[in-house]
Amino acid sequence: MSNRPIIDWPAWTHSPPGRYVLQWEQAQLDHVVSDIFGYHALQLGLPQLDALRENRMPCRGLVLDTASGASAPYTVPPATRIKTLAQQHAPADRSTLWCDLLDLPFEAQSVDLIVMPHTLEFTSDPHRLLREAERVLMPEGQLVILGFNSLSLWGARQSVGKMTGCPFVPATHDLIAFTRIKDWIKLLGFDLERGRFGCYRPPLASDKWLSRYAFMEAAGDRWWPIFGAAYMIKAVKRVRGMHLVGPVKVKKTVLPPGLTPAATPHTRNARDHTP
Repeated sequence: MSNRPIIDWPAWTHSPPGRYVLQWEQAQLDHVVSDIFGYHALQLGLPQLDALRENRMPCRGLVLDTASGASAPYTVPPATRIKTLAQQHAPADRSTLWCDLLDLPFEAQSVDLIVMPHTLEFTSDPHRLLREAERVLMPEGQLVILGFNSLSLWGARQSVGKMTGCPFVPATHDLIAFTRIKDWIKLLGFDLERGRFGCYRPPLASDKWLSRYAFMEAAGDRWWPIFGAAYMIKAVKRVRGMHLVGPVKVKKTVLPPGLTPAATPHTRNARDHTP
């Protein structure tokens, strides 16, 4: 892999570290989204990853950002870029929509599942994007976020690489820490249901060296899970104050056989009015 700045996903996903990360992320997504049910599911950004392929919702869509060119800068004209990406990466059974991700063209509380694979690392306002996701999600709707962990060896190499003009992972902005994402989604009313780290091998650029450190996967899961290069968060939108509608059952006091209450409202009133 060349030493030029890695700033776009299409080039990076064909590199050894790119294939390594996407393979882990695809496996996590296939497992997580398979048991999420509803009617509408959306993937925001990163068409190189089929986040919804194991999901069984009837309406699944791929939403790409017109402002940033599918979350990656390119050197080809926008019209050619749009046509090429739609043809190469959109699955045959998936509809593709181009829009501003910070202003999603969907009604409030109309989507059951939103997956954001590395989308927050390319938007100019990640907190606003999370607010948009919260707006369009239905109550009890689910949000899945994938990103690079800034508190890892990969995050450290990315910080050094940005200063030297040779970043290691594609991101137009600083990497967002896992703890910061947790705070943001909690403020928006989400409950964190699952968090997972992965990709514990060092940030190396060749398949040969990545293979030599394969033993670190099991060791990382056991001994230093929070230092994985990538993370996945699954959260549920909670609407406070919601109550289930149904028959109200009054719990009666259980007394031993042969015993009755010393006084009931009826007997007490009867004694009070006895002449």
